[in-house]
Amino acid sequence: MSTEVPTRVEVYPDREVVVEFDPDLTFECVDDCTWCCHHGVLLYDRDLLELAQRANLAENTTDFRGEKFVTREEKDRDDHVAEDGCACAFLREDGLCSLHLEEDWKPTRCSVFPLAVWLEDGDLHVDIRDSAHDHCDGLDVSDRKVIDNLEAFLPELLWELENPESDREL
Repeated sequence: MSTEVPTRVEVYPDREVVVEFDPDLTFECVDDCTWCCHHGVLLYDRDLLELAQRANLAENTTDFRGEKFVTREEKDRDDHVAEDGCACAFLREDGLCSLHLEEDWKPTRCSVFPLAVWLEDGDLHVDIRDSAHDHCDGLDVSDRKVIDNLEAFLPELLWELENPESDREL
């Protein structure tokens, strides 16, 4: 976490976020990383509705602690999988997301990565996930400043959620 005073940034009209990370931080997905796809993807209610239009929910989601997640499935390959050989059901063999490529959509949690999001004192806060510092190859490799592109990382529905906290995993 930054030692500087957090910055408030308006992401959408009348919807601001408290930024807890270095404003110079850059992020861009890099080929063959897929680390963020190795964990269960939490699905918010609106994500479930969107996913239902694109895939079979019974085959591609699972319940865990009362919340819906995209199923992690065993993959018959050595690349683009977690140590247990599993990854997101929508992660293709080439390391690309079928939902993003073929449906031009991705769940909120996928948009948010590598940010951590939480509510504190009524404000939405964002920082870089602790685990991203250790595993995400896309940090500080491009000119794309996260703070200048927050609308791409933070779908507007996050402000409507009772618990947008983003560290919940399957």
